[in-house]
Amino acid sequence: MKPTILLTGKTGQLGSELNRLLPKLGEVVAPDRNELDLREPAKLREIVRNAKPQLVVNAAAYTAVDAAETDEATASAVNAEAPRLLALEAKRIGALLVHFSTDYVFDGSKRSPYLETDDPNPINSYGRTKLAGEDAIRDSGAAHLIFRTSWVYATHGRNFPLTILRLVTEREELKIVDDQVGAPTCAFDLAQATTAILTGIIAKSKSEFIPSDVSGIYHMTAAGQTTWYEFAKAILEETRRAPRNLPWLTSATKSRPLIARCVLPISTDEFRSPTHRPAYSVLSNARLMQVFGVTLPDWRTQLQGCFSPQAIATNPPAVLSSGQNPTPSSSR
Repeated sequence: MKPTILLTGKTGQLGSELNRLLPKLGEVVAPDRNELDLREPAKLREIVRNAKPQLVVNAAAYTAVDAAETDEATASAVNAEAPRLLALEAKRIGALLVHFSTDYVFDGSKRSPYLETDDPNPINSYGRTKLAGEDAIRDSGAAHLIFRTSWVYATHGRNFPLTILRLVTEREELKIVDDQVGAPTCAFDLAQATTAILTGIIAKSKSEFIPSDVSGIYHMTAAGQTTWYEFAKAILEETRRAPRNLPWLTSATKSRPLIARCVLPISTDEFRSPTHRPAYSVLSNARLMQVFGVTLPDWRTQLQGCFSPQAIATNPPAVLSSGQNPTPSSSR
């Protein structure tokens, strides 16, 4: 029998991709924001108890990194308290909880890819609330898979590439931080990898849907590493050679010409962000491969996939706005 899957955050970057793929595995119950506010514990419990899922996939999160510095209470409600309640409900009904966390649980002092066994030490409110969510899930005793990822983007939503594509139609010069290192990860590839892992778990499940032998934290990011500056340059390179009829690209640029003549690297100190971000937050994906046999493509390959002709048919239109990743500006 195929499982019932409860999906939160179905309109987000990752949630929308999962909402397209998870129906292959079972019946998906995916309440929208009007039906489920993660800041309302009673409603959250009601949704879970009515759905009676065997699998809970939490793709919802408070990802506004800068805003979390002045509104940590809301960030905590969504990133820590809601996952805690989901985990307790999952434990009660014997469901598996899949949750997504972040590279920002680390302080960035390391200079080699972080392992799941490395001690977290978040340096901003967003990272603290996400770590609190991880701890709450682990302490609940529920069967769980926590996937830490990084620098997530898509052809819709709020993210760095869409911000870059807007700015290159408005400014002749961009200044982008070049001393923060990470792995930009496409939401589509994240959703594919997650679905592949769950497919394997479901295939092996018998009477009970509790894979206690694989419960834990896993890093799931694009292979390779880059800086925001190099990422921005790659976005412009792909834009210049992309098909002219990509709907999401047309929406992102509002069909305006690119007027940016140069992209300049600057330091984090020059950017003067209100939020401290890790200087290095590359994650090792070795455990993901060892346990599940799953790897994600290199970050540049993922980016190229967004600009491919196939993206014309598969990618939804963009919704423009600034996002969770450092937002470039005239001072960046």
